Amino acid sequence: MPSVAEILDRLGGCATAAQLSGVTSAALKAAVARGEIERLARGVYGLASLGQARLAAIGYDGVVSHTSAAVAWGLPVLVRPEKPHVTVPANRRPRAGRPAELHWAGVSRAERADRLTSLLRTVLDCARILPFGEALAIADAALATGRLTKDELESAAAAMRGPGRPNAVRVAAEATRQSESFLESMLRSLLITAGIGGFESQVVVQSGGTRARVDLGHRAARVALEAEGYEFHGSPAAFAADCRRYDDLVTAGWLVLRFTYQQVIGDPAWVVESVRSGVANDRR
Repeated sequence: MPSVAEILDRLGGCATAAQLSGVTSAALKAAVARGEIERLARGVYGLASLGQARLAAIGYDGVVSHTSAAVAWGLPVLVRPEKPHVTVPANRRPRAGRPAELHWAGVSRAERADRLTSLLRTVLDCARILPFGEALAIADAALATGRLTKDELESAAAAMRGPGRPNAVRVAAEATRQSESFLESMLRSLLITAGIGGFESQVVVQSGGTRARVDLGHRAARVALEAEGYEFHGSPAAFAADCRRYDDLVTAGWLVLRFTYQQVIGDPAWVVESVRSGVANDRR
């Protein structure tokens, strides 16, 4: 005879007691006590394998949203939420559930079926609650998936109402699918906020025999910015190639500024002033 967990798995990982009509209440209680399944709300059960965010959404009969949805979509966040964000349909009193950040708003049928806000909705919801840089990094990554276009994002942001709309409109206007990392997007957001223009994402520098691509490049000032994450060079050959690319850029007359995660996140004022000084120096 299949276990309660196996029956739940066949039902998609969660079910109500009514849907588990062939399972006795004693068997349900025993499965919960053994940690095989979780009681999400009165008469609602699920498998831990669904993940804490989705379990919370099911418990409240809502959908995973905001930064929790960003994580579910594989989008980068600076800090993972301590409690899952769950959006409950507007004008509905949620049933009791586990700790969560609750929001009330309209939820589409597709979102309810997936227990997850759409990619577009997720980007806009994050722009409502996050600082510009973090929201921009999420928007950049969403565009890079190819599942969302800039026109769609800008149109949806313009149609928004309520808290966070100005930030969402700004994020949509500045977002690009060219950004290749969370840190690059955060670095670009510092320049935008400081009013430092002229930088483009993933610029290819060609000068004589030099051909190199940089994270952010200012063609007129010949300044290249590199966002250096935690990743190590995978091999001596890769390290040598990176050093050569750096040297080629310098000998071609470009100033190369390399910023670490700790600097971009922890000392943004210094980063901005370094870039501003670099752009001000004429290398022509």
